[in-house]
Amino acid sequence: MQILSIQSAVAYGHVGNSAAVFPLQRMGIEVWPVNTVEFSNHTGYGSWKGPVLPAADVAAIVDGVRERGVFEHLDAVLSGYQGAEDVGAVVVETVQAVKAANPNAIYCADPVMGDRWCGFYVRAGIPEFMRERVLPVADVTTPNQFELEFLAEHAAESLDDVVAAAQIVRERGPQTVLVTSVEGPDIAPDQMGMLAVSDAGAHLVRTPKLDLATVSGSGDATAAVFLANLLRHDVATALGRTAAAVYAILEVTAKTGSTEMELIAAQAQITDPTVTFEVTRL
Repeated sequence: MQILSIQSAVAYGHVGNSAAVFPLQRMGIEVWPVNTVEFSNHTGYGSWKGPVLPAADVAAIVDGVRERGVFEHLDAVLSGYQGAEDVGAVVVETVQAVKAANPNAIYCADPVMGDRWCGFYVRAGIPEFMRERVLPVADVTTPNQFELEFLAEHAAESLDDVVAAAQIVRERGPQTVLVTSVEGPDIAPDQMGMLAVSDAGAHLVRTPKLDLATVSGSGDATAAVFLANLLRHDVATALGRTAAAVYAILEVTAKTGSTEMELIAAQAQITDPTVTFEVTRL
């Protein structure tokens, strides 16, 4: 299997492609990463070095990959943080070109925009671009609960609300919606939910909350692992395997006290998690 992944990248730590590529490779997938930024570290540290690649450069790199005859063999395109609308436009155009070359390829869009605890952290216009330009061409999208509310323009407090909001998003393009970091009155305070809504219905998995410092990149890893599992399994199975793998990664991270995901230390858990969680159909 082959995936083209268009995301940010950092030298130190694990966000964007630096969080997605290794798990995909560990799962036996050939990944062709196209980086949209080349930073020393993620911006949450307060200071960083390195360039944002202009949209024209990103497009040129993608075109070079296309010239190698890759598009016809891609199983999927994965995208994450899109720093500007012109870069987002390159992603959309790439997806359209890939699907023209291989109609069976799917596009998984992780709509990285913000979170409940901090609001939006992307530049003005990006959230609207995600909703209006990205969703219509996506087959799969992986918002957190905050991002889901914006994309659906619908409150998502209870599980019924989350399912309803996911169905609205599905009507706008994606067949499958994975909602991460689900909390609310239907989820115990010591648990975190992950919900998948697709043609097969709505499926929920609950995992224990971990005593964990703020760790960036877990959403990027989740989107990658879910996409890889979805290429091989039905939605419910993909959900369960993803929840187990991501929980294992974060559990190892919590034990070390690291502020970066312990992807290398937890690598065996990505493919063969030792702890599994029940997936229930709502």
